[in-house]
Amino acid sequence: MPTDVVMPQMGESIAEGTIVRWIKKVGDQVARDEPLFEISTDKVDAEIPSPAAGVVAEIRVQEGETVPVNSVVAVIAPAAQQTEKTAAPAAAPAPARSTPAPSPQGDGAPSVASPPPESKAASPPPTTTPPRAAPQTLPSDEKPPEVEGIEDRLHQRSSPLVRKIAKDHNVDISGIEGTGIAGRVTKRDILDFIAHSGGSTPSGAGPSRAAAPSSASPSRPAPAAAGGAVPGDVQPMSVMRKKIAEHMIMSRRTSAHVHSVFEVNFSNVAKARDAKKGAYEKAGTKLTFMSFIIRAVTDALRAVPIVNASIDGENVVYHRDVNIGVAVALDWGLIVPVIKKADELNLLGLSRSLVDLANRARSKQLKPDDVTGATFTITNPGVFGALFGMPIISQPQVAILGVGSIEKRPVVIDDAIAIRPMAYLTLGYDHRLIDGAVADQFMSHIKQTIEHWDATEA
Repeated sequence: MPTDVVMPQMGESIAEGTIVRWIKKVGDQVARDEPLFEISTDKVDAEIPSPAAGVVAEIRVQEGETVPVNSVVAVIAPAAQQTEKTAAPAAAPAPARSTPAPSPQGDGAPSVASPPPESKAASPPPTTTPPRAAPQTLPSDEKPPEVEGIEDRLHQRSSPLVRKIAKDHNVDISGIEGTGIAGRVTKRDILDFIAHSGGSTPSGAGPSRAAAPSSASPSRPAPAAAGGAVPGDVQPMSVMRKKIAEHMIMSRRTSAHVHSVFEVNFSNVAKARDAKKGAYEKAGTKLTFMSFIIRAVTDALRAVPIVNASIDGENVVYHRDVNIGVAVALDWGLIVPVIKKADELNLLGLSRSLVDLANRARSKQLKPDDVTGATFTITNPGVFGALFGMPIISQPQVAILGVGSIEKRPVVIDDAIAIRPMAYLTLGYDHRLIDGAVADQFMSHIKQTIEHWDATEA
């Protein structure tokens, strides 16, 4: 019996989704829970698994189309049913053959002589029950059906933008060594490759092209425009980009934004991190400065609970849980996965949650629950070298913390000049609810926690 594939509801407030890419095509076999298509909403970009095993019989929504949740976007037919459907049309053009074909009843012994290798018919040989029985025996210059599956997996190593650049410049992504998470090919990887290889590459060049960057010319080309765009191109905004724009404009119109900047000494935190990071790596995770910052933030939110509140019309909602959203920069936008009940986690738990959420965000494996329910947000422009920023509040929250670059700077300590790891932390807050004195009290609490960190707490 065919199975309908519907547009999932990726969160309580999500009413629609956009098909970004079909990973499988009509006629492709798919296993249950195997990635079937990519969607984009105002909360998350994600790969949607197939609800059943079988063959993609129908695709009703094309790439780029936006449809309401629960709309049928495709149909999965059982493999046996699809074989029966494709066998009948295959028998129709048979009169053109001069050689009699074997009986279609002989399903236990597929014949290699009946379908000539040159035939590129859409339907598989009707006498072959096991799909794609022996791909290794095909001539090397032919493209076996399994290659499509391999290419689909290669697509998962890159973003839609990277794949578009690759297509425009006739570049085979499989020949590029990715520097991103899990070998992911980033925008910088492909632009550097194009710059050093002259732009256009035959798709059959394969792995030999991976060595091309080593023969770089002395004059490095100018970097591409922000976001990976190729100069001169005109591209439509992605669904995620449009939703971010709408949300940011709405937030600026809604909240009375005010910002306070504090300079914080990370010396004790740096000592604690250096002493413990080896043990954390053995435990299978990384101990980053962000873990310490989240811990300091959760303590401050408990001490100043109004910063952990939200505004609902003319009411103030004081949240019981402390759920910290941490912004993650992607090649194709920005997403904010959420660490639920962060105040109940120790540094090891926070570190594991950070690594897990960041990795799943970049591989489009986040679930709806991973990106909802935040009561406070932290964004980290300092990872790119920014001293500080003036972040916009994520509605309906009332505050957001921006983390600047942690770097060694000369500071005055006990009337002497010393070199210490310093950073600027910026609090953006909604002046409709939070006064400057309360915001500074909150930031002072964070500053004191970080600067007087006990190394035994790591």
